[in-house]
Amino acid sequence: MKVSAVFKFRSPEIRALHLTWIAFFITFYVWFNMAPLASSMLKSVDWLTPDDLKLFAICNVALTIPARIIVGMALDRFGPRRVFSVLMVTMALPALAFAFGNSMTQLLVARLVLSSIGASFVVGIHMTALWFKPKDIGFAEGFYAGWGNFGSAVAAMSLPTIALSMYGGPDGWRWAIAQSAIVMAAYGVYYWFAITDGPDAQAHRKPRKTAAMEVSSWGDMIKLIIWTIPLVGVLAILVWRIQYMGYLSVTGAVVAYLVIVAIVIYQIVQILRVNLPILRKGVPEDDKYSFNSVAALNSTYFANFGAELAVVSMLPMFFEETWGLNAATAGLIAASFAFVNLVARPMGGMVSDRMGNRRFVMLCYMFGISVGFLLMAMLNSSWPLILAIAVTIGTSIFVQGAEGQPSVSFPPSSAVSLGKSRAWPAPTAMLARWFT
Repeated sequence: MKVSAVFKFRSPEIRALHLTWIAFFITFYVWFNMAPLASSMLKSVDWLTPDDLKLFAICNVALTIPARIIVGMALDRFGPRRVFSVLMVTMALPALAFAFGNSMTQLLVARLVLSSIGASFVVGIHMTALWFKPKDIGFAEGFYAGWGNFGSAVAAMSLPTIALSMYGGPDGWRWAIAQSAIVMAAYGVYYWFAITDGPDAQAHRKPRKTAAMEVSSWGDMIKLIIWTIPLVGVLAILVWRIQYMGYLSVTGAVVAYLVIVAIVIYQIVQILRVNLPILRKGVPEDDKYSFNSVAALNSTYFANFGAELAVVSMLPMFFEETWGLNAATAGLIAASFAFVNLVARPMGGMVSDRMGNRRFVMLCYMFGISVGFLLMAMLNSSWPLILAIAVTIGTSIFVQGAEGQPSVSFPPSSAVSLGKSRAWPAPTAMLARWFT
């Protein structure tokens, strides 16, 4: 598939691609609509503190993981058109609640619920996979992810200006956030009627039910259980933080901890239920893979995409306070971190393709990320602003490039055959083969 193909708007699949990346773009725009307006919030709401905003930033990503699990199950049953539309409309409600919240509790809960919007990426990947043939899907999903992710950069660039110039006054930030929520809800309704789940009725079909990842050895099953605990248990850190700041009682915290423990136990039970019969029967040699590859990719994804979410959430306010910039200028500069995504992400994939050794390329990118964040940790007002921007962009090149390392993307409901005996879930196959 050539780059020029994206301009063939009369083509049904290209139209579907554009409709879907715009939906993803809007959800990321709304997801990160707080960061560039943080200083405006502090100035207009006297009961907010910088620590409160740091807590909001944590809440802004807290439910993304469980939301992706729930949304993934909904995709298999209802299809991406319905799920994407419903997600955009329903997530507009907590966004509006945050915009007009008049208490710490309301803002906290609204931001926590809104973090579920991070699951939008999964929906669009599924939709794109349904519309494009295997030979074109890599480019299509790269285009979708690149432009969709760009929504956070546009939010940083435009929201301060909208708040200050279009609305003005102490409540300008509220109306800017509310406007983004209304636009998202409206597009969600439009998306429902503007697209179908693939080019034909058979494109979306229910897969065989898989409640947990399938592994190929007893040792790998233990590793999967160990990895499951921090994946969900990280929510306990959020509970502790909220209680520590005095916004949650001891009783409420205990209830939250018990819920988290119940979720972990449920996940472990599902792992055992799925894998015990398979392992007792024996896994054919052709179907075996090493879970270490999955663990390695989990770690790298945590370091690159997780780092991006954290940086994008605090960078506008950091530039504004450190160099005494106005909100609009700080937002524009901070947007450079996400803006680089348009070039760095596909470049990372191209470098990996040409080098051939994906492990070596990923390790190089991870080393670059480490050096970049070390330099960013040293940034202060004594640094020339232009040098601080250069460090920010340089770090972003490595972060986004690591995210762009090529891996064969599959629709969440598909399966690929690793051997003659049975099919493994596509994500498992993808992860297992990536480092081979």
